Amino acid sequence: MKEKEIGFVSNYFSKISVAAVEITDGTISEGDNLHFLGKTTNCESTVDSMQIEHKSVIEAKKGDSIGLKVAERVRKGDRVYKIVAD
Repeated sequence: MKEKEIGFVSNYFSKISVAAVEITDGTISEGDNLHFLGKTTNCESTVDSMQIEHKSVIEAKKGDSIGLKVAERVRKGDRVYKIVAD
């Protein structure tokens, strides 16, 4: 599997397990698999739902800032990669 860097975590809300992600390249859609990587972070998560400005969306593109429910703790500054088929 190949990975393409698509953004970074700009904030993390631990009480609700939501990562704020700034998309710097490409797009994210529901069902995509993401890899979060940082100094102490290395986890994968599937996009079940995401929001822009508290409104649910099915796709986000470069320049968007999204809220994303994640299974594990991520940290501000972690890089976000989209896992793509070879």
